[in-house]
Amino acid sequence: MEFLYEYGLFFAKVFTFVIAIVVVFATAAGAAHKQKHKKGELDINDLSEQYADVEHHMIEHLLDKDELKKHEKELKKKAKEEEKANKGKDKPVKERLFVIDFKGSIDAKEVDSLREEVSAVLSVAKPEDEVLVRLESGGGMVHGYGLASSQLDRIRQQGIPLTVSVDKVAASGGYMMACVGDKILAAPFAIIGSIGVIAQIPNFNKLLKKTDIEFEQLTAGEYKRTLTMFGENTDKAREKFVEELEETHELFKTFVNEHRPSLDIAKVATGEHWFGIKAKELGLIDNIQTSDDYLQQQAKDKLVISVKYSLKKGLADKISKAASLSIEKTVGKLMQNNRIFPS
Repeated sequence: MEFLYEYGLFFAKVFTFVIAIVVVFATAAGAAHKQKHKKGELDINDLSEQYADVEHHMIEHLLDKDELKKHEKELKKKAKEEEKANKGKDKPVKERLFVIDFKGSIDAKEVDSLREEVSAVLSVAKPEDEVLVRLESGGGMVHGYGLASSQLDRIRQQGIPLTVSVDKVAASGGYMMACVGDKILAAPFAIIGSIGVIAQIPNFNKLLKKTDIEFEQLTAGEYKRTLTMFGENTDKAREKFVEELEETHELFKTFVNEHRPSLDIAKVATGEHWFGIKAKELGLIDNIQTSDDYLQQQAKDKLVISVKYSLKKGLADKISKAASLSIEKTVGKLMQNNRIFPS
């Protein structure tokens, strides 16, 4: 009797645990399904106001009561003088600087948000305005970054000045995007360039042979598949694959050369990358400057507005992001402990 009681208790615990797991997965699946049908949200922030608030906050803490009173009096006097000078005239309209952030992954999935942000800006932007793209990407898939570059090119096609700022990295597909800008800024140690194409494919054919596993791949068309992960690769297939890489590289070089014709493309399209200071010498960028410095300067005379399009993350995305951050943190610690740094 005691055995049956313990068995029943054990069964109840297992059943409860299984039900809990099912509920969690069902909730995650439901959240993911809802997100597919939910439109994103456009978040617009006045960065000029933020900069002004920070400046005012600093002044309040640095000046004593008398100095602060004098400062406020001077500001009021200046405002009255400007009001008097503009009396009877149309209210001066400030030029606008629209800020878009792009932090690209390997598959450039962020292009979905980028296209919405560009469309939103183009719906109101005028030729006297400007767009600043704060770009960070080490590159990735050709078709993804090709589309991202085309989205930035939409801005130039509308005659809106486009500035691209690189604080950390714009390499390979990242530089494909950056070169579209009328002006490229970069921090002194930002990584720039890598105008090249790479493909890496593991091959398990020898391992399969050792374990007596046969692999068959059927295709129609001589070059439907060149290199394969599981079959035995031939020299002819390798030659064709390299030929395709070279064709892609030529397209990449042509694209960069069209947007920055002053570049010595043969010199910079070797797949190498350079830090910002050297990149300026080579003509890959125009000025050494961080995005923060540029924005603070522009905010004195322009209305600076950030535009960001995003989807509300579901439970599944939150779990995925948490796992990704955990892996990134672990890799960062390993790199620090083993002193692995860019050479």
